[in-house]
Amino acid sequence: MRERWWGASGRRVPEIALEGALPMDEALVLEELDEDELRRAHEAGTPVVVRADSPDAILHALARPEVAAVVVPAAKPELLDLDLTKLTYG
Repeated sequence: MRERWWGASGRRVPEIALEGALPMDEALVLEELDEDELRRAHEAGTPVVVRADSPDAILHALARPEVAAVVVPAAKPELLDLDLTKLTYG
């Protein structure tokens, strides 16, 4: 399981998790990427979580270093098993 930094907390979390598995009250939660929000959260050390429900949306979110994690709907647990390297590089 690949992990990312949870903002400036010093903790690491799974880069893809099911909705409800991460402490979302600590994070900026986005439905879509917003450059200004990402910058402000990063500067403040706030973890950024993006909701995604497709492989493309997950790849797009994880391409941003400011994103701590992507959460996927509980109805789509198969998204936890994506081969991100293969999807990125073929």
